[in-house]
Amino acid sequence: MLVTDLAMPGGSYGDGMPLLGYIGRQFPRVKLVVLTMLENPALLKRLREVGVMSIINKADDMNHIGWAIQHVMRGQKYLGPSVKAALDSMGIGATGQQRSVILSKRELEVVRLFVSGMTITEIAAQLRRSIKTISTQKNTVMRKLGIERDSELFQYAQSNGLVNLSAYSGDGSLDDSRISGSPSA
Repeated sequence: MLVTDLAMPGGSYGDGMPLLGYIGRQFPRVKLVVLTMLENPALLKRLREVGVMSIINKADDMNHIGWAIQHVMRGQKYLGPSVKAALDSMGIGATGQQRSVILSKRELEVVRLFVSGMTITEIAAQLRRSIKTISTQKNTVMRKLGIERDSELFQYAQSNGLVNLSAYSGDGSLDDSRISGSPSA
């Protein structure tokens, strides 16, 4: 088992993901426990994907390190409370799999325009809908995803490939042929 910080500047193998990738390739039976201050759900999800069995936020009670080690020694995954909350906010459960959330084409369109920097008023004008309709669609998306803040909506969009400013033409309209991805369902 290796208990490591995610951010370790310097060294032969770099820090963060390159180090974890190296360990996973060279020592596949080593179980990884990662400590971090980062709460970006996309990064946390990626850590789970590269085989990290436990992620603890340094701001959480340090007793969680001991609990994580006990779980990992039994072959069980463990997330500290802050990490679990960050993943839950993006609809990613304890298994690391994203809960199935289906957004309509119009909801996705509103999210994409919103995260590109447009205001609700600008989106309403662009799509020729009322401000109330656009606001309702944005709020419905946030309710479906179980998120409460715009910053969490940006994180969701980023982690699901919805943030790609080159996908928008100069007039703010969406060019579907240039979208980098869609949310996992």
